[in-house]
Amino acid sequence: MTGGRMMLDTSIASDLIRNPAGRVAARVRDCGVSNICVSIIAAAEMRFGAHHKQSARLRLRVDALLNEISVLPFEAPADDAYAVLRTALSSSGRIIGSNDMLIAAHALALGMTLVTANVSEFRRVQGLAVENWLD
Repeated sequence: MTGGRMMLDTSIASDLIRNPAGRVAARVRDCGVSNICVSIIAAAEMRFGAHHKQSARLRLRVDALLNEISVLPFEAPADDAYAVLRTALSSSGRIIGSNDMLIAAHALALGMTLVTANVSEFRRVQGLAVENWLD
């Protein structure tokens, strides 16, 4: 495992909500909750999912998770990292999803490892450290 703070993407944070005693939860305990965070972009995606499913129970579980781990605001220098990343991916023709690009830029700007189940997409981002805790 890479040292330092870890940023969970939506796929990994969602697994943590679905499986509170699963592999991701064990890795969070190993790392220490103070070393785990999510981008506000991932938090927004999870909140959307709960509202879209019209599930009060899921909304409560999302709230509980986001109250337990740090939710980082998207702010400078992440905006510049996004501009550089989007330019590079567009030029190479290897674009990734809009929210994933924002999350990747956020992790890059803060020098964090991104934990995701979508490794193939995020590996397109040069310089981004990526781990999959569901392997």
